[in-house]
Amino acid sequence: MSLSRLALASLVLGATILHSPPARAYPIDCAILLCLAGGFPASAECSSAKLTMIRRITPWPVSPPLQLWNCPFGLPTGFTAAPGSPGISLGPDGLTDEVRGYRDAIEIYHIRTFPPVDDEAPDSAWRDHTQRGTYLDDGSHRWVGASLRHGPAWLAESDRVRRVPIQVCTRETDNGCWEWRVSHYENWPAGGFLLGYRPVVAIRYEDFEGNKHTEFVNY
Repeated sequence: MSLSRLALASLVLGATILHSPPARAYPIDCAILLCLAGGFPASAECSSAKLTMIRRITPWPVSPPLQLWNCPFGLPTGFTAAPGSPGISLGPDGLTDEVRGYRDAIEIYHIRTFPPVDDEAPDSAWRDHTQRGTYLDDGSHRWVGASLRHGPAWLAESDRVRRVPIQVCTRETDNGCWEWRVSHYENWPAGGFLLGYRPVVAIRYEDFEGNKHTEFVNY
């Protein structure tokens, strides 16, 4: 992405990052927000911001990728909006709707699956301890129980996850099933018992053009 497009991304944020006290100039989370909105274009600042975001989701422990409580928001002292300009409304988390949209568009999964205790057990005996990260209304972050098996399809973009069609019989005969159809798809660990259980942190975020970007951190 060109520098001009990054500038356009900053305009999309509008008057959101309105004031940063000199003593706290250039907080890294403000940079992550701005660079994320621009799709992390090539620049020293955005490279550093992305490196910080990836480092946070590299275990252990897995930290929230965007921590806006470290980015100062708010209106400067004595600020008044220009006549006729729209009002700036901050929610209970101290964010505008635009910034909250970037934050809430972040999808992050800590994929942790383990093979069955009995090597001869069926696939359904796989143990799935996957967690999904979510931001709460007050801006804090929490991990909640999730499922790789029934998770979103984009998780299968990782080389450690495979998308498996689940089939059901639609025409039964005396000699068995004559016709099958795919009822739905499920995510399963790839690589068998030796590799499938190794954890992955998967993150997907959205830029100001609505493009989705996906990163996988294997460990």
